[in-house]
Amino acid sequence: MPKITINGKSIEVAAGTSIIQAAQDLNIPIAHYCWHEALSVAGACRMCMVEVEKNPKLQIACNTQCADGMVIHTDSPRVKETVKWALDFHLINHPLDCPICDQAGECKLQDYYMAYGLYTPEMNQPKMKKDKAVSLGERVVLDQERCILCSRCVRFTSEVSKTHELGIFNRGDRSVIGTFENRPMNNNYSVNTVDICPVGALTSKDFRFKQRVWFLKDFETICNGCSTGCNVTVSYNQNGIFRVRPRFNKDVNGHWMCDEGRDVYKHTNLEFRLESVVERNDELGGVPVSGKPVPLAIQEISKTLKNVIGKSVDSVAVVLTAQYTVEELDSFVEVFSKAGVKNFFYWQNNEENFDSFDGLLLRGDKNPNTIGLKKILDKYKLKGHFKDFEKTATTSPFKITLVAAPENQSVYPDLEKCISALSKGGEVVYLTSCSNPKFNKFKWQIPMKSFVEKSGTFVNHKGLEQKITAGLTISKNAVTLSEFAKGLKEGLL
Repeated sequence: MPKITINGKSIEVAAGTSIIQAAQDLNIPIAHYCWHEALSVAGACRMCMVEVEKNPKLQIACNTQCADGMVIHTDSPRVKETVKWALDFHLINHPLDCPICDQAGECKLQDYYMAYGLYTPEMNQPKMKKDKAVSLGERVVLDQERCILCSRCVRFTSEVSKTHELGIFNRGDRSVIGTFENRPMNNNYSVNTVDICPVGALTSKDFRFKQRVWFLKDFETICNGCSTGCNVTVSYNQNGIFRVRPRFNKDVNGHWMCDEGRDVYKHTNLEFRLESVVERNDELGGVPVSGKPVPLAIQEISKTLKNVIGKSVDSVAVVLTAQYTVEELDSFVEVFSKAGVKNFFYWQNNEENFDSFDGLLLRGDKNPNTIGLKKILDKYKLKGHFKDFEKTATTSPFKITLVAAPENQSVYPDLEKCISALSKGGEVVYLTSCSNPKFNKFKWQIPMKSFVEKSGTFVNHKGLEQKITAGLTISKNAVTLSEFAKGLKEGLL
């Protein structure tokens, strides 16, 4: 293994390691725009210049391999002066859009100007005007004037998504990024190009002009959009969640995530949430009435359960989905198992495409914890499927049915059909984080916390256990499935 020295720090690296990778391992910053560790080397931006002793010329760190005994300097006056001039050329035609640019506050042009620039521009030629707000597809907008032609987005569509929609067109200072004719960038991973764009050239239509990044806080969690379990960073403030971005995990999702996963935050915000208990008042003709405290509702449900179980335990049904944590499902199932309930049913979504996989990240199983749920079912020796519930409810109707309903309703295409089947389950207690007028036919609707508001464990399709931690509170009255189970336990057992 070659042994090298960077800024006085020694390190042994694997053969073939580039200088910029070695510096990254030592937490030594090297300015760069075009290099990305998950993409091929382009060597286009010329920002990553370093000084190698005994070499008369500066070298680009992204495409220079480490050799044994190499002594490298990344912060010498010569390097700083070269980076400053490279930055000057990148900014020749760059517009002063910082006050209106979504990238402001997390822009590498801003960062490097403060670190290496702080110069007075000497160019007296007019800036090259190009098109602004160019729609590349359903989710991404391009500002050609801001683009520095690092080619990261082009390489992403060629090497990662392999959809090849983007290219660099024209020559010289007229060169622009664009899509090929009749080929908009509508692949399932298009917004990753926004993540890797080092400037504000590519912006997300969903996040565009919504918030300034310095008004947002971040926390880390796991995407609940499918069974891949991508590691993500959620950005939020007092007004709710505004975006979800991928967080690097080499064993799960690498640097990327699908576009569908970026939408999982939407059903967690307050406008889509069930904020309080809703009870169908049969004395008023089935009118839904809200406002009852959750603990009081749980007490009443517990009393009803106790009466029904006392007469016939077979009159109780429990329906489960894989959108809850392992800890929640375990505590919930345990309460009913100890009470003697045996009618458990697994509500599986998207059955026709459940085992599908696009070859990169996106899976047909739109639940974060299917493997975890199956482990709980095996633990208590339970095998029921929702189809069994439909058959049983028709022949010998249940008196009460408790449903750990899906948090993300959009990934359950059979939702209406299943709601109709559940309505035959007697007094239905529907545990849900989101509101829906179709749920008003049920006796109870109990507000549940979303995945960003609770802690626990999801088990992905590989069987990998991943922890989630509560990042914020959106619905103040909502409870976890474990808290609901604890309330039932106190009155039931």
